[in-house]
Amino acid sequence: MITLLLILIPLLLGSAFLLNSKQESSKIVNIGTGFTLLIAFVYIAGFIQYNAGQVANLDLKAAWLPSLNINFHIGWDGLGAVMMGLTATLVPIIMYSLKSFEYENKSKLIGLILLTQSALFGVFAAKDIFVFYFFFELALIPVYIIANFWGGKDASKVTFKMLVYTIFGSLLMLVAFIVLYMRGQSSDIESIKVTISLVPKVIQYFAFWAFLIAFMIKMPVFPLHTWQPDAYSKSPTPATMLLSGLLSKMGVFGLLRILVPFSPFALESYALMVSVLGIIGLIYGSIIAIQQDSMKRLIAYSSFAHMGIMAAAVMTASVEGIQGAIFQMVAHGFNVVGLFYIAKLIADRTGLRELSALGGLSQKAPKLAVMFMIILLGSVALPLTNGFIGEFLMLKSIFDFNNILGIVAGLSIILGAVYMLRFFQKTIFGDLNAKNEQIADLTSTEMWVLVPIAIVVLVTGLFPSLILEISEPFANALSNITK
Repeated sequence: MITLLLILIPLLLGSAFLLNSKQESSKIVNIGTGFTLLIAFVYIAGFIQYNAGQVANLDLKAAWLPSLNINFHIGWDGLGAVMMGLTATLVPIIMYSLKSFEYENKSKLIGLILLTQSALFGVFAAKDIFVFYFFFELALIPVYIIANFWGGKDASKVTFKMLVYTIFGSLLMLVAFIVLYMRGQSSDIESIKVTISLVPKVIQYFAFWAFLIAFMIKMPVFPLHTWQPDAYSKSPTPATMLLSGLLSKMGVFGLLRILVPFSPFALESYALMVSVLGIIGLIYGSIIAIQQDSMKRLIAYSSFAHMGIMAAAVMTASVEGIQGAIFQMVAHGFNVVGLFYIAKLIADRTGLRELSALGGLSQKAPKLAVMFMIILLGSVALPLTNGFIGEFLMLKSIFDFNNILGIVAGLSIILGAVYMLRFFQKTIFGDLNAKNEQIADLTSTEMWVLVPIAIVVLVTGLFPSLILEISEPFANALSNITK
């Protein structure tokens, strides 16, 4: 029942906010944040049961299309528990950040964020391929609306490109799902793991490529990334936070939940090629990020680079690679949300978005400088921060898989430090210009957004077992499938 509540509560509340026709209260964001905190407490109640081994209580299976043996089946495992936890904690932060921004129709915006949260819970809890597909598609719709109607110039063109890319990949995935369902007459994820071993190799290879393209677009991974930089830079900050912090993780989640367990044989043939594409994206994205003058585009290419190394790590199908990718999804989710929020604060205070026009902000905004530094250190994988654990595990798995790829992937440590420290130096240090002289430091509202992120950066870096112990059983089981 708790799993269903995680989907239904934000769905119903989001619908209520969308239908709200009354004049918006100045406290509308507080109300929305309060509801997301309530949802977080529901997740905690579910996690307590999961941690106590009462997994059956969190499993719900009801007839959806009984004549076709298709069920609405949701539940928890180690991977889902981590990703639902990320959703339950990040969405309140994103919601509360709306207090810092001036947007019209905030009630509608809050409603769309809640609908996105509902769909994300559905994706991460799905145990049926058609339930997974339904929520996978549903999650994009409210974010597309946010990006389109609250975005900047040319937002409609950019978001339409994002929509076309994603729909193309999703349709391929749907065709593969239908083929596998028809072969086994079951849409249950565990049943299809058996079905896939009995179908001809040509179907296995088709399913692998259909899933791979769908999830590579969603992450994105080179060369299916061209929609991402414009979408991230043109979208309003709430949409960018949702896209980079949570929706991109559906792609990595799909690799772990669907592609690897459904295609163990095809993985043997194509894992190296996909890993090479991931590392190309990692290096390419890092180099392009170094050259960016726009804050948002720099963070966008940084996010793209991180997705590349996650894809390569998953392709190794090792315990270290799987654990590293899961941990990095959480770390990157918090870090990138914090970075986009800081970029928005700087842009709003100065009216500038170009690094070349900024500088010296630490002289007037020391609290901003400190929060920025903590989140940045997590992004560059400094030891004892959240970024280090996932990056170390992923690099180890890639090196064990292929020494040359591992050495090349290791360049990400240097390149990441270059573009992130350049970002910090260009904004925080140097001389103040006329537009920066009157910049205000962080308000208490803004601190309430950034301090929790900074705490996560440090706490999960110091105590990685908080996440790794949850996902370890899943990582071990998935790695064994491919052996």
